[in-house]
Amino acid sequence: MQRAGLYMIGGLALCLLSTQVVVAGWDPASKLSRTEIIAASQKILAMPDIPIKAQEDIFRIRAVELDWDGAGVVYEPEDPSKIPMGPDDKKVGLFMIHGGGGDHRSMDQTARFLASKFGYKIVTMSYPGSLYLLDPSHKWPGTAINPDGSVRTPMYTKETVITRDQYDIVEDKSMRPKYGTLILACAREGTEFYYRKAGWPVAFEEIGKSLMRRHLPPEEYSIYIHGHSTGGPFANMFSQRVRNIRGIIGMDSSPFGYIYRKQARESGNPEGKTYGDVPFNCMQVRTWRDRARYAGPEAFMKEGPEALMRLPMLMEEVLGDENRPNPSPSFKNEGMIHFGAVEPLKEAAKVTAKRLKLNPQQTEDLMKQYIGYSRELSGPGVKPMPPVIFGVAAASADHDPQRYKTITLPMYVAMKPAPKVRLVQFGAGVHGYTAPEPDLPMGVLPAAAKLWYDAIMGGYYMDDSNKAHH
Repeated sequence: MQRAGLYMIGGLALCLLSTQVVVAGWDPASKLSRTEIIAASQKILAMPDIPIKAQEDIFRIRAVELDWDGAGVVYEPEDPSKIPMGPDDKKVGLFMIHGGGGDHRSMDQTARFLASKFGYKIVTMSYPGSLYLLDPSHKWPGTAINPDGSVRTPMYTKETVITRDQYDIVEDKSMRPKYGTLILACAREGTEFYYRKAGWPVAFEEIGKSLMRRHLPPEEYSIYIHGHSTGGPFANMFSQRVRNIRGIIGMDSSPFGYIYRKQARESGNPEGKTYGDVPFNCMQVRTWRDRARYAGPEAFMKEGPEALMRLPMLMEEVLGDENRPNPSPSFKNEGMIHFGAVEPLKEAAKVTAKRLKLNPQQTEDLMKQYIGYSRELSGPGVKPMPPVIFGVAAASADHDPQRYKTITLPMYVAMKPAPKVRLVQFGAGVHGYTAPEPDLPMGVLPAAAKLWYDAIMGGYYMDDSNKAHH
């Protein structure tokens, strides 16, 4: 695409999106009212669709001397010339990471929308073990907890089967105010499940880097990375490990794990324990409690205390039919990175090091690598943190703007060097930002998409001054 058409995604788009001059110093508004969100949504939804194609990529990697099946989907215009060029004369590529308990199908609607409206090339990924590989639909059969008491377990490769004798079921009631009773499947020492749980963080890194290297190569693309919710800490982690990631485009995205640990609302126990602090070998199995964890705060934030007057209705919405099929993975292995839980990370590294027969120095290095997944890197030769935008929905249970202002942003400012970081408060929406609302058929996604487009094309991510702001 020629420079003259840099900001044009189809004829109607030129009329609907404000044309911008690329200048250092472009900044987003700190708040978007509901009226502004509706107007932005209507403009983006009215843009013509660009024909796109989607191709799944399932591949095998070797990490910590184990095989892992990685997976993602590549979305791109049928006509490659429709991929926009950014202000750095590189094609615009997006890498999108789903939230906890899902797989890459969770990002399908969002990726298709963004690719068809803006022409981006987009790559998604599944967390290691989260994709069901025995059916082309990838829908997990049955429910997360089976009638015989066994639970759904990850599929690390197509051939890997985690059998019932490899784990114990544990009920953790120490965080009931926030999570209810946690149902945990704890891998028994020495089993396949145990060693997979210990090696999972490295597999995650290698799968993501492989997808970006093959589909969004640095000679051609600048990458703008997005992780929804639990995917946020992993987007932050990748941002310094992949050289052509230009910045983070956030919307209800958690920050680095050690920051989120302080930012998130309390779990209701004296020790400040989070589900990331359970032993590294324990996997959370999601139940109706996870729906309740969001439904209660969202109802309160939208309706106030009056929401309790319809508690039976809320309970029906949360509980639903527990015996209905649940096609999403509904298990979580990523808590120790999501919450920057140092001790579980160190223990997972030690177990991996022992299996690999590493010497003491190599073991120490591996522990530092694991802990490093939950925080920024610093020092000579390290890529600085790129610019960040955090978008926060109005009724977001775990993303409170005040905590961003008093905890999250100052912690980014304290990084050396400090990245440019901005908070944008949305006057609508919930944590699942595609959830429809009156006058917002796709939730706040279209307005967030316009924010990201304006930031990319307006030069926000081109500012290399690393000037922090909060």
